[in-house]
Amino acid sequence: MQNSFKEELSIKVEYINDVLERHLPKEASLQKTVIDAMNYSVEVGGKRLRPMLISETYKLFAGKEENATVEAFMSAMEFIHTYSLVHDDLPAMDNDEYRRGKHTTWKKFGEDMGVLAGDALLNYAYETVANALCEANGEMQQRALDAFKILSRKAGIYGMVGGQTADLEAEGKDRITMDELMYIHANKTAALIEGSMMIGASLGGADKKALKAIEKCAYNIGIAFQIQDDILDITGSMEELGKPIGSDAENEKQTYVTLAGLDKSREDVAKLTNEALEILDALEKEMNTANSFLKDLLTSLINRTK
Repeated sequence: MQNSFKEELSIKVEYINDVLERHLPKEASLQKTVIDAMNYSVEVGGKRLRPMLISETYKLFAGKEENATVEAFMSAMEFIHTYSLVHDDLPAMDNDEYRRGKHTTWKKFGEDMGVLAGDALLNYAYETVANALCEANGEMQQRALDAFKILSRKAGIYGMVGGQTADLEAEGKDRITMDELMYIHANKTAALIEGSMMIGASLGGADKKALKAIEKCAYNIGIAFQIQDDILDITGSMEELGKPIGSDAENEKQTYVTLAGLDKSREDVAKLTNEALEILDALEKEMNTANSFLKDLLTSLINRTK
């Protein structure tokens, strides 16, 4: 079963990479360098978790394969996630030189171009969605408008950017509370996972009740994902993570592990994930639908090593 999941996951990642390739900018003139930096940032690889969550949650509610509108949102979400990583790696932020075993964007293209590449990816994400909105029609256009509201809010000051702000300001404190840390995790990390599953659900025709349930499910997964990331920063390896371990400690960052301990952190990852799966079970029972791969995907986050 595990091999079957890995094979299916690999196929889906390949499909998403193809979707991203089709949506990345191609034409270039004097702005060629920033486009090269954008494309490098996206094509360097990754789990493609967020566009995959859009795709799989859409199929859960719609009961059919992705369409052009869904693929545009999948691309836009990955562009936004990538821009956040590009900026996160900058010397003014985490000052990381490696990501996924390769030079970070600023290290390869220069700090100034790293800033511009992140800006360009964010703007291009909204351009991609805007084009999809113009091409959508009927019920799908209204669903896409609702999804666009989710995307812009979860990525902005009431989501990821707000969480990043709190995270930066927390670095100057001797100690932060668990409430402060949870705010950071809920917004810096969980917000885009929430946005991804909510966008998929919205495009798939979910009602307000189901959308709220999906948001809670995704919140749990987002928090569990970040706690696991904190765990891996201590227990992982350069070979597995593609970046130096212990970067949080080196930057004097307080994490879930430093506040709660390693054992409690592992327990909470499992608890949050199980609660999320229970929410999905209830939704599937109510809608008389199922997506076993989505459950396997969420479960795999517990045992990931990179």
